[in-house]
Amino acid sequence: MSQGRHEEELIEEIAGGEFEREPVPASRLKSWKSFLGMYAGEHAAGTEFVIGPLFLTTGVSAFDLIIGLLLGNLMAVLSWRFLTAEIAVKRRLTLYYHLEKICGKKLVIGYNLANGVLFCFLAGAMITVSATAVGIPFDMEMPKLTDTMPNGITWVIVVLVIGAVISLIASKGYETVSKAANWMSPVIVLAFLACGIVALQQLGVGSFSEFWNIWGEGGDPFPGQIKYTFWHVFFWSWFANAAMHIGMSDLSVFRFAEKPSSGWTTAAGMYVGHYMAWIAAALIYAVYIRTPEAQALLSQGEAPTVAPGPLAYNTIGFFGIIAVVLAGWTTANPTIYRAGLAFQAIIPKASTFWVTILAGSIATLAGLFPAFAMKLLDFVALYGFILAPVGAVIVFEHFFHRQVGIVQDYAEIANLKFNKSVLLAWAISFGLFYFISIQFDVFLSFVTLPAWLLCGILFLVFSMAMQKSSFRYKAFQNKV
Repeated sequence: MSQGRHEEELIEEIAGGEFEREPVPASRLKSWKSFLGMYAGEHAAGTEFVIGPLFLTTGVSAFDLIIGLLLGNLMAVLSWRFLTAEIAVKRRLTLYYHLEKICGKKLVIGYNLANGVLFCFLAGAMITVSATAVGIPFDMEMPKLTDTMPNGITWVIVVLVIGAVISLIASKGYETVSKAANWMSPVIVLAFLACGIVALQQLGVGSFSEFWNIWGEGGDPFPGQIKYTFWHVFFWSWFANAAMHIGMSDLSVFRFAEKPSSGWTTAAGMYVGHYMAWIAAALIYAVYIRTPEAQALLSQGEAPTVAPGPLAYNTIGFFGIIAVVLAGWTTANPTIYRAGLAFQAIIPKASTFWVTILAGSIATLAGLFPAFAMKLLDFVALYGFILAPVGAVIVFEHFFHRQVGIVQDYAEIANLKFNKSVLLAWAISFGLFYFISIQFDVFLSFVTLPAWLLCGILFLVFSMAMQKSSFRYKAFQNKV
């Protein structure tokens, strides 16, 4: 069986609802090869065209960017391997069913709502990305880095049309979406590589030292941006997918893995998408900011646009337009589909078609506002910060429930619909560190790990107190 077919089967099984409320049987497990291509393709997508240029706007130095990304992505891979894949292979449950066993059904509904809305906003950013490419033939005014509102009727029409098309395709089901994404992923990866090579030629780079000097010692951030250091790049790249690894969302993926070592395949996504593609996208922006147009904007105290469409077009022509459209499309489509599934868990009587249309409509409305794409670094940090602590509940319960003497899967055992220990642990950790971030102007990715650790610890403490005072706990202990 071909590698591509392995990946298609895996993606279809993950999204198709198979074994949604039971462990994956041994007969349906997949080898590491099934995960390799999936992760490489999924993380070389529309977001990369925006994130790379945004790094340049922060005045980051060469060392801070190149080494920070190298080590930050390594930490992400280690998180997937030793936390997500480890637990997934032991339990073989979806994230939602695993959470339901610990939190209770009612609390999982709240998680689904938050997850669905955040998915919609992310998909909206990708609709924005595609719109910057589609608008080029219409001489559409591109959104500026500081824009938050739609800048004209042409922009509105282009976004609405793209959103409608993407939503309709997503509503047809994940099989169509996944097969299209599998075919397009190699094209998108090739486009990033081509962008990087052509941009190096346009910049006149002929040696590693000249490549290094593109960023050099760094500089001042562009208007409206903050200065990034090594630690900003390191923690941001580690937690860019925090919801997936330390947030445990990819339990739903790795429950199909034969061994925890399949978690190493995430390195393909991190170093193809979150290293090569980010740096390649930064290079095409480096070409643009040397143009008279960009220099004129900087001299006026304005930040040059990071709109991916024109940047890719200026580098590799119409192939760049196609690549940006495909990259935004292949990211937005499955994201809208996943948002629809999250909403369907809240309103189970609604059909998959209509909840997907609902998710697509919200995403399209979000796409009208360029802020979601232009502030993607901030949004991704917030996304991980909100959802990652939920994963700490799963991790701390899995590894420490025996040591502290609490019942594993307590909500299921005690027939609870709402586990207060989980809500209190998340609310306190989120509230405390979000307050610190806002009040003392602390970079949000700096407090993601402390919030995650505190949530896990508080969950154990509250569970110990609540379970031992509970009649259900005593009945369970007597039964044992």
